[in-house]
Amino acid sequence: MPHHSRLSTLVIDCNVDDLRPALEFWSAALGKPIADPDEDGDGRYGVLATEEDEPLILLQKVAHESRVHLDIESDDVDAEADRLERLGARKIAFVKRWWVMEAPTGHRFCVVRPQRERFGRHLNAWD
Repeated sequence: MPHHSRLSTLVIDCNVDDLRPALEFWSAALGKPIADPDEDGDGRYGVLATEEDEPLILLQKVAHESRVHLDIESDDVDAEADRLERLGARKIAFVKRWWVMEAPTGHRFCVVRPQRERFGRHLNAWD
């Protein structure tokens, strides 16, 4: 049975004590208003407003160095992680509901569940 995936989210990892100044900076820099300054109520995630056909922009408070990573959303997280592993990526860890992966280039990224109700037109189908 085929599964589907697409680019979902640009995640701005911020090694900061308070995410609010980072949200304010990236909101102004990208011209995107803050949609939710505290997505999960724990001060770790904030979201900038994007259009339906744009990737989501998530700011995340982290303990590692600041960087940017991508999230790929899929209707079958395990099948997508397995497919990417066959392409040369490496599974790093399963966290809550998603896979942290590492590309052959050393870049970290995540495979996550669908992040918007409508999966959208930029959808890939994989066997």
